[in-house]
Amino acid sequence: MYRQKQQRRKTLTVAAVAALVPLAAACGSEKADDGSASVGAGKPITGVQWSIDSVTVDGTTHKAPDAARVRIDEAGAAEGSTGCNTFSARADVKGERVRLTDAMFTEKACDKTPVEFEKSLGRALTTGTLTTESEGDGLTFTTSGGDTVELSRAKDASLYGTKWTVTSPAQQDRAHLTFDPEAKTVSGRLPCNRVNAKATVSDGRITVGAPSTTRMMCEGSLMDAEKRILSFLKGPLDYRIDQETLTLTSEDGTTVRAVADR
Repeated sequence: MYRQKQQRRKTLTVAAVAALVPLAAACGSEKADDGSASVGAGKPITGVQWSIDSVTVDGTTHKAPDAARVRIDEAGAAEGSTGCNTFSARADVKGERVRLTDAMFTEKACDKTPVEFEKSLGRALTTGTLTTESEGDGLTFTTSGGDTVELSRAKDASLYGTKWTVTSPAQQDRAHLTFDPEAKTVSGRLPCNRVNAKATVSDGRITVGAPSTTRMMCEGSLMDAEKRILSFLKGPLDYRIDQETLTLTSEDGTTVRAVADR
C-alpha cells in the first residue's frame, strides 16, 4: 500500500507538474536515417545533452541555473535536471512536435534554484504539444500560447577535474575517477578501495602508472570488479569525451564508460 501511494505522489498530471516542479524534456522532429530524431537541416536532437538556458512565460524570462539540462534518447525516454530536481518522462515525437507524458521527478527545495523558474518551466513544457526550431547550436521549444524554452548544446565535460562515475561494465557503478593535470595523477574509488596513480595524458591517450590502493576487503563480486578495473588500467588507454560521457578503450578493444558527476 505504501509503495502504491508513493507511486501516485510521483506520477503527476500535467496540471500538477505545472503547479509544482518542472519537467524538461527534449525535442524532436523527423527521424533521420539512423533512427535518431532531428529538426531542421537534419541536426540531431536525440542523444544530445541540452543545456536549458531560459524559459519565457507570459512575457517574463527566467534564466536557468547552470546545471539545468535535458536529454532524450532514440527510444523516446527523456531525463534531466532543473538545476535542483531531476526528472524523467516520455517524449512522443511527431514531425517537429513533441509532447511529454508519464512524468516522474524528485521533490527537493534548493536555495540556488528559484521556485518561479521551476514553475514556469513546468508550465511551458507540460501544458500541451511543443513545436521545435533550431538555429546554430541552439534549440527552441514553443507552446501553442507562445511561451518558449531556450536550449543550447552542452559543451563537452573536461577530462580534468571532473568526477567520472563508472557506468559500464556492470557491478562497477560505485567506482569513480578524477584526473589532476597539475599532479599528473588519477585518483578516486574502485568498487571497494580507493586508488591513486600517476597518469600521463597526450594525443588522446592516457598512460597510467602502477596504482596504489587501500586494503579494504569487500564481497566477492566487488573485489572481482575491482581486479578487472586495475587490470584494465595497466596498459595505455585511448580516451574520447562526448559531452558528459568518457569512453576509455584498451589496446585489446575493451571499453569502460563513465559519466560526469555534475
